[in-house]
Amino acid sequence: MPFGGGNMCGCCQKAVYFAEEMQAEGKSFHKSCFLCMACKKNLDSTTVACHVDEIYCKSCYGKKYGPKGYGFGGGAGTLSMDTGEHLGIKPEGQAGHRPTNNPNASKSAQKVGGSDVCPRCGKAVYAAEKVLGGGNSWHKSCFRCAKCGKGLESTTLADKDGEIYCKACYAKNFGPKGFGFGQGAGALAHA
Repeated sequence: MPFGGGNMCGCCQKAVYFAEEMQAEGKSFHKSCFLCMACKKNLDSTTVACHVDEIYCKSCYGKKYGPKGYGFGGGAGTLSMDTGEHLGIKPEGQAGHRPTNNPNASKSAQKVGGSDVCPRCGKAVYAAEKVLGGGNSWHKSCFRCAKCGKGLESTTLADKDGEIYCKACYAKNFGPKGFGFGQGAGALAHA
């Protein structure tokens, strides 16, 4: 204990007196030092999360130490593009767009261990990540046009032979051929 009877601040190591003291995990902090180590937001007893000698807001703590994967660390129902690099997290390589190489392009989804199999990546599709389209179950991240990679919705897709396409790519590749077709409504193109 420093001179005057106060505890030492867990952040700046200076004396903390009762009127300015905040506590977490048995450690004392000045109110002005009681900040998230990642984003520097002010903390209180309901927003602090501790890890060893570090304090974080619950959001940064979840991103750094919580479960990893789709849907974690951003709050319920949100998708965050934050990779967590400012927290010292090394981002995993983003998987590029891969067209389906499913030799069995049947309209009925295949099953593995009771789960549907995504025709794009060949992995199990669980209910929380399932999107239906073209007669198959897809991962949300795999539910993309086979030609251009554009993200699709069930109302913006066209399917052919077990594969899914955006309407523009479908029209260019499988629509009517000839003068004026595949370029958009009312457009003429001279090639």
